[in-house]
Amino acid sequence: MSDTPVNLDDLRQRIDQLDGDILHLISERANCAQQVAHVKLSQDEDAIFYRPEREAQVLRRIMSLNQGPLDSEEMARLFREIMSACLALEQPVKVAYLGPEGTFTQQAALKHFGESAVSMPMAAIDEVFREVEAGAVHYGVVPVENSTEGVVNHTLDTFMDSSIRICGEVVLRIHHHLLISETTRRDKVSRIYSHPQSFGQCRKWLDAHFPHAERVPVSSNAEAAKLVKTEWHSAAIAGDMAAKLYGLERIAEKIEDRPDNSTRFLIIGNQDVPISGEDKTSIVVAMRNQPGALYDLLEPFHRHRIDLTRIETRPSRTGVWNYVFFIDFKGHRDEPQVAAVLEEVRLRASELRVLGSYPLGVL
Repeated sequence: MSDTPVNLDDLRQRIDQLDGDILHLISERANCAQQVAHVKLSQDEDAIFYRPEREAQVLRRIMSLNQGPLDSEEMARLFREIMSACLALEQPVKVAYLGPEGTFTQQAALKHFGESAVSMPMAAIDEVFREVEAGAVHYGVVPVENSTEGVVNHTLDTFMDSSIRICGEVVLRIHHHLLISETTRRDKVSRIYSHPQSFGQCRKWLDAHFPHAERVPVSSNAEAAKLVKTEWHSAAIAGDMAAKLYGLERIAEKIEDRPDNSTRFLIIGNQDVPISGEDKTSIVVAMRNQPGALYDLLEPFHRHRIDLTRIETRPSRTGVWNYVFFIDFKGHRDEPQVAAVLEEVRLRASELRVLGSYPLGVL
């Protein structure tokens, strides 16, 4: 390193020059995105503009090329916002999510699609599916599992009656805060609102700090935040987005019991996603009710060395004591090895449906 003193004015001039270069390059990229839109529309008036596999490949490439000092995930987030803004020039992506505004699901939608996406809150998971099926939005975002509280059964059950496909996933680190309004009397908090899953994720902290407070479950953490605005003796458990949206104060931060508390969300849509290079496949399987059925289901995956990442059991809609299995595994349905396994399972099962093959979550 040179011993020559660094001149602050020179550094600022250099930053101004770099900002101009970055501005020019982003504008050039945006122009390319507009040209892509023209080419696609000239070939197909119903062209799909958002390609999950292409975005995943771009972000992975950026992370592999990054040499710091910003870490790779931070760099990928910056590029996702650039890509989101450029895509909006082609066609703004409309995304339905489990609302209301301020939920972790909205946060997941913005993390995956960027701030330029048009996000639309829905009152229930079923409504998110319906909006996507009807073509009113391009994609939907729904929670599917939490690292502390487990699977979101309502999401899995909705897949049983839907033709919707899984197009992607996003994992969100969940931080819960205890929030109050400007009218709350801190020493008189006797009621706490939150979603049942959040109560479960903060159970030990609540037992230690508010053992006598009434815990009132509501439909979402954002709804909890809204209720606190109208009561002087209440608090809410919610995240950063809800705190900011409803102007609440944090009196305790990161109160979740497990420091690695995360929720996985699924991106749902109407199209199949091509191979991205690092993919995951989700299936639902109904097996005949006979001895060894579970072994028959799992044996082909073991023999072909396919990595299972999740398996869940849900009651079947077709009969008492019949069950279906939701399975996630690494690989894409169009890869020969995966296709061979799916064909074997199809022959052994009473029913098999591929919910989707999609890129592994990048961020």
